[in-house]
Amino acid sequence: MLKKLEISGFKSFAKKTTLSFDTPLTAIVGPNGSGKSNVVESIRFVLGEQSIKSLRGKGGSDMIWKGSKLLGPMQKGRVAITFDNTNRQFAFSNSSGAPADLSFDEITLVREVSMDGGSSYSINGSGVRLKDITELLGSVNIGTTGHHIISQGEADRLLSATAKDRRGMVEDALGLKVHQVRIRESERKLEKTALNMKEVQALRRELAPHLSFLGKQVEKIQKTEELRNEFAELFRQYAHDESSAIVFHEARFRAEEERARRELQEAQAKAAPSAADPFVSERSAALARLRECEQKQSNLARTRDDLGRALGRIEGKLDALSVTAPVSGPASISTARVEALCSDIVTAITEAESSGDAHILRTAFSQLKSKVQSFVQSLRGSAPVVDTTSIKAGIEAERATLEAQLSSIDQQAQEASAALVEARAVLANIEQKSMEAQRSSFSALATIATLEGTLRECLLRAENIARRKAVLADEVREAEALVGGVFSLAQEGREDTPEISAERESLHRKLERVKIKLEDAGAASGAEVLKEYEETKERDAFLLRELTDLESSITALRTLITELRDTIERAFKEGVEKINTQFGEYFKLMFGGGSAFLSISVEHRRQREDEEPVDSDELPFEHGIEINVSLPHKKVRDLHMLSGGERSLVSIALLFAMSQVNPPPFLVLDETDAALDEANSRKYGNMLDLLSQHSKLIVVTHNRETMSRAQVLYGVTMGVEGASKLLSIKFDEAVQIAK
Repeated sequence: MLKKLEISGFKSFAKKTTLSFDTPLTAIVGPNGSGKSNVVESIRFVLGEQSIKSLRGKGGSDMIWKGSKLLGPMQKGRVAITFDNTNRQFAFSNSSGAPADLSFDEITLVREVSMDGGSSYSINGSGVRLKDITELLGSVNIGTTGHHIISQGEADRLLSATAKDRRGMVEDALGLKVHQVRIRESERKLEKTALNMKEVQALRRELAPHLSFLGKQVEKIQKTEELRNEFAELFRQYAHDESSAIVFHEARFRAEEERARRELQEAQAKAAPSAADPFVSERSAALARLRECEQKQSNLARTRDDLGRALGRIEGKLDALSVTAPVSGPASISTARVEALCSDIVTAITEAESSGDAHILRTAFSQLKSKVQSFVQSLRGSAPVVDTTSIKAGIEAERATLEAQLSSIDQQAQEASAALVEARAVLANIEQKSMEAQRSSFSALATIATLEGTLRECLLRAENIARRKAVLADEVREAEALVGGVFSLAQEGREDTPEISAERESLHRKLERVKIKLEDAGAASGAEVLKEYEETKERDAFLLRELTDLESSITALRTLITELRDTIERAFKEGVEKINTQFGEYFKLMFGGGSAFLSISVEHRRQREDEEPVDSDELPFEHGIEINVSLPHKKVRDLHMLSGGERSLVSIALLFAMSQVNPPPFLVLDETDAALDEANSRKYGNMLDLLSQHSKLIVVTHNRETMSRAQVLYGVTMGVEGASKLLSIKFDEAVQIAK
């Protein structure tokens, strides 16, 4: 269910505005041009609407508050919508295809638009794609066709739409768009798989001649026995010497590594106790005391401000009493005196208005009252006798009490300030102790860094040994392929001196020369041909397996598409029957009789321009939705013959019927009742009451009958700043207050 909507910097809503939807039916009212429709458009915007034109704009920057004389422009527009997810009904898949974790009691979608027109989306603070937003909303029957949001002037959108577009709206209302998305994804995968299959088949055709050639070359390979024996003997000696050197160097660096790790563990054990901060609890207590003192000082400051304002009001009263004076005897009033009085009144009112303070306003009005009374009494020849002495004494007593309280607050403020200084000193002392405790670990940390450097050096040596092992292993495999024998490596190490290393390099060069002779004789080249033949054969077998897997994938995708289409068709027909049941009932309720139903039309799909020309009989069929109505006492069956009011009634009946079959979390109606008379407005209100039992309704209206059905009324008005403002009334609370 929809819980609330937050708008900030979007269109005419410059400041952050929050609308809560805690009741089944919420009405939004206000004069034309105040920004009511902007509330509806903000909902369309945050739900992923991509057509800026449908939001009454030319570009993304048109969605942002442009500024006024009193309020500057905003750099971005933001709309957030919150849904109740206690039933865990929201779901979507992330980029890897796995279900996203939405174990939250509330789901908040946010869309922000910047001045360059770019939009960003997030779900509970995490950035997501528009595709994720669409899939998430589709899981709760909020589709992309916007059947759940009827904007101003679109009340008969269902009637004016094409049969194909009506089918999309009905599928959206029935929650079938998820299956449509899966079909489109499966079709894209099917096209890609078919393309991959053609590529694999082409690769196999290219590979076949080369594979045949390599097979013939393997049969022609002649091995030379003498060169093979010489190569085998030289390689056996070289492999033994090289493996002995590898074992020697590996054992030496392993010993160094073990020693470094042992010393590192000892150093870490010494540094571990000092790494932890022993003053965590004391710091927390000191911070808590500091916040308490700051809060107390803040509270005392607010109390002193309140007493100061009260004392100011007392001073104003005393000033007013001092101005008031009795007037006796008749007096002639000159024109100059009247003009002076008027000037004083205008000046006092101007100063009071500019101040904006309620106390100053009251004081100014009191002074004006006294002056006017004196002026009137002077005209009459006598003045009222006012006992100002007792009044002044009471006010001065009140002032004395306030001054005593102010003095007490000042005393408490001094004490609170002293406590705050003390708390800060305690916290600073704890921080100093914590820093001293950490200094003892620096030495151990330096030792750890040195030993870690030693371990990194050992790691580099290990990688070097691994490379030598890998090279030797490759050479052994190559030699075994050349001579057809098996070579064993030394298991024990021998000290590797520079002289021994030079002898081993000389032996390796001699071995390479013999190897070249063997290759010229055909043995080495034969091994390469054999290796290439095996690799090519494995490549062909791999392609054959890929081809089999692709064929299986195509079969599975086609089966899935067929099943999804069957599911959509079955669910669509069942949904249309349910809609017809509700549509007929609502139609009779609105028109006092007659009948209305939806029918499924069938026609050939139109051929696209990029498709190859085919016979029209071979094109697949497309299903649409036709609306059939029969008005009571009128022979009108075609939709285009209906009047504007009749079209609105038919649209409303069909919209409500679709919403009843598969209720979305909310339904937005923007002045859909504008064309209804009083009698039909009552019927419309009855249907709203019924529909609000399944979905939350947000109704923008000027109709008093519709307003009376709402539990909460939001009033949108244009303030002096040129931005939309919001006022709210809860009818239940208003009734209690009225009683």
